[in-house]
Amino acid sequence: MKSINSNIRVINRDIMKYIAYIPMFIGHMIAWINLMNHPQNELSLYELPIPLLLLSGLSLFCPPVMFFFICDGYKYTSNKKKYALRLLLFACITQPFHWLIFQQTQGWWTSNVIFTLFFGLLSIIVWESRYKLWKRILLIILCIAANVLLYSDWLIFGVLFILFLHIYKDKPKARFIAYSLLICIHTSINLFSLGSVPAFKLFLYMFIMLTVFMVAYLCMTIFYNGKKGKHPNFAKWFFYIFYPLHYLIIFIVKIILDKLWCLRQQQNPEKTWIFSGFTFIFIFSFIAVVIY
Repeated sequence: MKSINSNIRVINRDIMKYIAYIPMFIGHMIAWINLMNHPQNELSLYELPIPLLLLSGLSLFCPPVMFFFICDGYKYTSNKKKYALRLLLFACITQPFHWLIFQQTQGWWTSNVIFTLFFGLLSIIVWESRYKLWKRILLIILCIAANVLLYSDWLIFGVLFILFLHIYKDKPKARFIAYSLLICIHTSINLFSLGSVPAFKLFLYMFIMLTVFMVAYLCMTIFYNGKKGKHPNFAKWFFYIFYPLHYLIIFIVKIILDKLWCLRQQQNPEKTWIFSGFTFIFIFSFIAVVIY
């Protein structure tokens, strides 16, 4: 059994990160551009054609992978305080880029997912501290409350995912049960939108969410080997740079697409083709750089 496990654990830390980033970028580009086109309708995701809805759902592969990596980071990082401060710093750096996309739809009172990762790490640090149990629980509740107050991505659930993945890291069955319960509860919240959006698309997206989260779990528990790649420092800093940068790239692509639409409305085919070619080269060059 051990030899089989070692044979299938073929994905190192760097490759797993890149596997997560690419669908995240594609999914965010589709969902966020659609959201910016309908700033007064937060449920506009369900107005997408089914193929685009499926592609947007692929971005959900990234959050659980990042939740696992926060637990991994706590385990392997010698200086936990420095790690937490680094997350907080890059959460603050990312925030202006986050507002580029979400200020029109959600206002200024919204925060990016790196804050969630930061509070998740804090909750692990608190859990492993020498405080009495009731103090640890209280401090963890404060971490969750702070994340909710900042209106950061995944709200209560992001911190709980990270905390439970850490607490049950040596208990696979309990970890799977906790993970499954959280994703089922989180997914079921979408049912409150029933009646406001097409039922088929709502249930389809819920199915995508459950499936992608379970695939991410299998990748991290079965195929991930916990080893560093050939360029661990590059991979580590790449995420911190890539995450805020991908907001900016999506914002620029949105501007280009708006320009293309205007040219099309003006019936200017020559300029439309130029801008289309530029957009195609821009997007796929960026994806090629990420893959490389």
